[in-house]
Amino acid sequence: MRGVAASSEVAKSLVDKLAKVLLGKRLVVELAVATFFAEGHLLIEDLPGVGKTLLARALAKSLGVDFQRVQCTSDLLPADLLGSEFWDPSTGHIALREGPVFTNILMADELNRMPPRTQSALLECMAEGTVTLGREARRLADPFFVIATQNPVFTAGTYPLPDNQLDRFLLRIGIGYPDRDAELEAVRREDGHAALDGLAEVASREEVLALRAAVENVRLEDELLQWIVDFARRTRQEPDFEVGLSTRGAQALHRAARAFALVRGRDYVVPDDLDVLLPYVCGHRVRCHAQDKDPRPRLEELRQALPPTRL
Repeated sequence: MRGVAASSEVAKSLVDKLAKVLLGKRLVVELAVATFFAEGHLLIEDLPGVGKTLLARALAKSLGVDFQRVQCTSDLLPADLLGSEFWDPSTGHIALREGPVFTNILMADELNRMPPRTQSALLECMAEGTVTLGREARRLADPFFVIATQNPVFTAGTYPLPDNQLDRFLLRIGIGYPDRDAELEAVRREDGHAALDGLAEVASREEVLALRAAVENVRLEDELLQWIVDFARRTRQEPDFEVGLSTRGAQALHRAARAFALVRGRDYVVPDDLDVLLPYVCGHRVRCHAQDKDPRPRLEELRQALPPTRL
């Protein structure tokens, strides 16, 4: 098994390459790579034209894994996503016509335009790593990583994701516009996807699996683990929250922190890792009494009242 130090070097090389494609967004790249190494899935909420597809394609090409993109629409059926069984007269057996989920990195663009039945089908893929067609459950590829997108502004004709679907995303992030210098370079290039042509593979498929396994060897001290649990319990007592952070949400923060430390070149988690990750891991897992209220500012206030940096 690849050691943590060697894995960190590969992770840094991967981030360096992707940061040259998605200009001015190194933290976004680090978060995406950490999500992949943590064996989670990534939800990106942002406007069109900020580099969501570019990031997904660049990650797949750098890792040398298969990539599929699905444009989610209101008439997308589960079979359009999963595939279907059919009778093959040439063999006399039932055969499988594989859908786009049979890949390594799946980009589901505008996920909330997908109808609930199809969202539910994708949920099984994300949660179990399997596809059930007929009476048979088929394993998906390893690795299997979903990058889904949502437009937070234009929501007409959409199906809001249920809480159990949101909870399957390890991180929810935005990309945002780059700073002026990065935007000047991006406009000069015109076609950002042309930057993918010179992108070389960083690791083989076997090395990618070893990199994901290396997260298990990243240390998170017991004091920080206790802080994660105490913070989760504090959110459940918060009057502004209808739903606080679940135990699975605390587990997600624990897992994400170790992967993020690896991406930043360490075999141990520091309090700053939790500071950075908190809004991205927890923001979509708690709910305010006011349905349209963003819980992240209140989460930040709770973090300041109980900061991990005081440990």
